[in-house]
Amino acid sequence: MDHTAVLARYDRDMRENAAPDGPGARIERVGAVVRQIADAQGWNGVLWSALDPAGVQGAIDEQIACFTGLGRAFEWKLYGHDTPGDLGARLTAAGFRAEEEETLLVGETGRIAVAAELPEGIRLVQATDPAGVDLVVDVHEKAFGTDGTRLRHRLLARLAADPGTLVAVVALAGDEPVSAARMELVPGTPFAGLWGGGTVEAWRGRGVYRALVTHRARVAAAHGYRYLQVDASPMSRPVLQRLGFHALSTTTPYLYGS
Repeated sequence: MDHTAVLARYDRDMRENAAPDGPGARIERVGAVVRQIADAQGWNGVLWSALDPAGVQGAIDEQIACFTGLGRAFEWKLYGHDTPGDLGARLTAAGFRAEEEETLLVGETGRIAVAAELPEGIRLVQATDPAGVDLVVDVHEKAFGTDGTRLRHRLLARLAADPGTLVAVVALAGDEPVSAARMELVPGTPFAGLWGGGTVEAWRGRGVYRALVTHRARVAAAHGYRYLQVDASPMSRPVLQRLGFHALSTTTPYLYGS
């Protein structure tokens, strides 16, 4: 993989020329900033910027004014290769708070779409209706210890408006959901994004997460997508790199507002 070329393609297709990630959301381009504005349950934030030192403070102030004027908390999704190099420090000084750094990993679907043996007693089902979404949210809440209300809203809205671009998968042990993940197919690009992969504690380390990754890779390949992209936590990064993903950059959420 040509890391430089793939990263440039990712920046262009998935950030600078991003499409809204759900119904009711819109993309705005203001100067050297691309942002998404959604309702209070959706994702609001800055996707891309190409700022120089002279214009960076004005751009930061404009984003704060825009989103707070709408009554929205928001995220500035900062990548390790974004400019200027001190943008993270400037965001912190402006009142943003940084969350844990993740690694931008990209892999070729054809190399990752291999069969992975499921642990005994585990089966995979696709979530295509409200009952399936409830299973995904149940795993999310148990695996990450966070409220799944916003996730439920976004998944249901996406399934209702554009079901062909969302693949949500649940691993069941009998009738108990023990792992779940989703994939977003981005039309007009070679990228499919992997999101939300989580496994309840009792089932970690048994290969369920790996099986969910390879399953989604096969689905992406069948739909003609060349690359899989994921923002990997320190826990998932080693598993994904063993499957053939490459680290291209880092990404850190900078949050503003409650």
